[in-house]
Amino acid sequence: MYKADNAVIMAAGTSSRFAPLSYEKPKGLITVKGEVLIERQIRQLKEAGVPEIYIVTGYKAEEFQYLADKFAVKLVHNPYYDTRNNNASIRAVEDILSNTYVCSADNYFDQNPFESEVDSAYYAAVYSNGPTDEWCMETDKDGWITSVTVGGSHAWYMLGHTFWDEKFSHAFRQILDAVYDEPETADKLWETIYIEHLDQLHMKMRKYPDDFIFEFDTLDELRIFDKSYINNTHSRILKDLASKLGVTEADIVHINCLKDAKSTEAIGFTFDVSGHHYSYLYDGGLRD
Repeated sequence: MYKADNAVIMAAGTSSRFAPLSYEKPKGLITVKGEVLIERQIRQLKEAGVPEIYIVTGYKAEEFQYLADKFAVKLVHNPYYDTRNNNASIRAVEDILSNTYVCSADNYFDQNPFESEVDSAYYAAVYSNGPTDEWCMETDKDGWITSVTVGGSHAWYMLGHTFWDEKFSHAFRQILDAVYDEPETADKLWETIYIEHLDQLHMKMRKYPDDFIFEFDTLDELRIFDKSYINNTHSRILKDLASKLGVTEADIVHINCLKDAKSTEAIGFTFDVSGHHYSYLYDGGLRD
């Protein structure tokens, strides 16, 4: 058994698909069913007896500062959050990786999944009863992950937290240091690096019920889980749009991030109202 030394919650990303709420505040600071996402996760980690919690910030980092006083967590800034994928967040805390929970700030756990002692490194998984675009895993008879493919059907897929035991942390740190400066590494998720080195990085799959771990990529998905967002999105932008269009916030649906074709930077979002399609640009307002 490995006693959890600490936890890392990655909160550096812009979460552009969660437009426009993520344009106004970091996704991890969104309130879901009465509790701020990252605060719920911090509370659950503390209740499980995890002694140290590190928050990796980047986008709107100043908005996370209050957590240090409120929960005695430690903040680590990732200055490359807008030029590299989440491998930069792992690099920012690599010196503290040992027996470590590695989590995302935007996950909602219906029940507390954390424990003070864990038997091996693992990645959380839920089952898809049909086709999925998620990262699907296969394991050997003992539960060790042997392959990961993007997309599948009737398969267990990656969702939620992970636990890195000290052996996994040591091996991953060495690999990350070796490939970090390669140009192609910048855009890779840490999971991609893991998949490319499955023969050296040993991790089990831990199965959870499909009503245990939740992730909301868009406001439309959040509305399904927390119906209070149907009529009140808590978004200044959407409230203003509803007023200008003479509709309610509930009428604004099918919201999708709009990105610049060259830079892939989020520049606004598209949405539908009563069968009409609109675009909203952050620097230019509403377009029919």
